Amino acid sequence: MFDEESTQIRTFLSRLAELSQCLNIEDKQVGVVKLEEEMAVPNFWDDPDAAQKIVKRLKLLKAIVTAPSELQGELEDTQLLIEMAQDEGDESVGQEISEALTELEQKLNRLEVESLLSDPRDAKNAIINIHPGAGGTESCDWAEMLYRMITRYCERHEYDVEVLDFQPGDEAGLKSAALLVSGPSAYGNLKSEAGVHRLVRISPFDANKRRHTSFAAVEVLTEVDDTIEIEIREEDLRMDVFRASGAGGQHVNKTSSAVRLTHMPSGIVVSCQMERSQHRNRAMAESVLKAKLYDIEQAKQQAELDKQRDSHQEVAWGSQIRSYVLHPYQMIKDHRTNVETGNVERVLDGDLDTFVEGYLKWNLEQNARR
Repeated sequence: MFDEESTQIRTFLSRLAELSQCLNIEDKQVGVVKLEEEMAVPNFWDDPDAAQKIVKRLKLLKAIVTAPSELQGELEDTQLLIEMAQDEGDESVGQEISEALTELEQKLNRLEVESLLSDPRDAKNAIINIHPGAGGTESCDWAEMLYRMITRYCERHEYDVEVLDFQPGDEAGLKSAALLVSGPSAYGNLKSEAGVHRLVRISPFDANKRRHTSFAAVEVLTEVDDTIEIEIREEDLRMDVFRASGAGGQHVNKTSSAVRLTHMPSGIVVSCQMERSQHRNRAMAESVLKAKLYDIEQAKQQAELDKQRDSHQEVAWGSQIRSYVLHPYQMIKDHRTNVETGNVERVLDGDLDTFVEGYLKWNLEQNARR
């Protein structure tokens, strides 16, 4: 009785042990101790900004260390339950054990997928920019649907989301939006969304109920921290100030607190309007600008590596990565990984795990071929 379940638990424990090795859990535990020692110093909070960064780093390390430890505890508890049921000949807990094993396998699968986040940037926070394509109101509405999908995904994973910029559409949807997403492996999990998303549906804005195809672009950048040096010369910047508008804007638009920065050498333009303080908006705009410049530099380096290796990989930005068909049938398909599902509503409500996992595995295979 329950022999198969016992074998399954032993297999899970073995997989978890291998996973802990891959994640270098012991090294990260040492890192947790060192950071806690830094926080114990009496003058730790004398520099609040530096202190907050250490606190954030500690939170990230603890999340990585705690997950395997908690899962091991749950596996051992279930193993004990199985042994007790075997000793007492109690078959009444069969359903409880079966449900527990299903849940434990899902948690283990998720941890294994997270181990695929091998890029040093994966652990960092993410900056998300969303822009509609050509198509007016229809595309603006699609961009807002993507905005909701991504923010709902962040809620499911308990990520903190800060709206940096939000420009509403003239009739519906949005013209542009920028988000800062903070949490464990935020960039690693969200980088799968970078690219052009295509929607096919019966337009709610078409009186003749015709089918329309809309496009919207999602840009995913790594937040640049103090460990990465990106030089921005003051003489290369042009700053414009204006009154804020849109979501949150009603609270801050009495003064010209919104900031638009133009980086003259690259032509990059970024704006931030969600804070009351012009100084704070400028600081956030500079952070986004640094992220964009860093992403450009990373792309240049990767292009050079690809050239040296005679490998030509399609650039995700500007290419169609995923299609969402709502009519005449319902289907979402990722064109890179071939992952697809008919559960359209669930995905648009933020359940992106299947696509994220598929992308991480696909990306690992692509890197291995280079």
